[in-house]
Amino acid sequence: MKIALIAHDKKKNEMIELAKQYKDVLAEHELYATGTTGTLIMGETGLSIHRMKSGPLGGDQQIGAMLAEGNLDLILFLRDPLTAQPHEPDVSALLRLGDVQSIPLATNRESATVMLEAMKNGVYFD
Repeated sequence: MKIALIAHDKKKNEMIELAKQYKDVLAEHELYATGTTGTLIMGETGLSIHRMKSGPLGGDQQIGAMLAEGNLDLILFLRDPLTAQPHEPDVSALLRLGDVQSIPLATNRESATVMLEAMKNGVYFD
């Protein structure tokens, strides 16, 4: 599976902890991430990740392009709903594309955990 990992600034530590907890599961898949998030996860876990640009610099749009082309199977996007994002239109477009393409999309740690636990137990999303 091709999995995108994205986290707003205040959620990056949560994403790192999630990646550490599910490192064995994630290691079995092709991972993509926005720039800073990918760098931090790789540094903490050693996972191999294809890094895009930082979200505000176009990384969300790069992930969105992958979605539009049918090149992603799952998105784990830990969003910060309490902080205004300068690139909010890009975030909204990414979420909309996930719905249009019917791609499983977790937007908080608990929903991401449910998806990763399912994968850990051999349940995969089509």
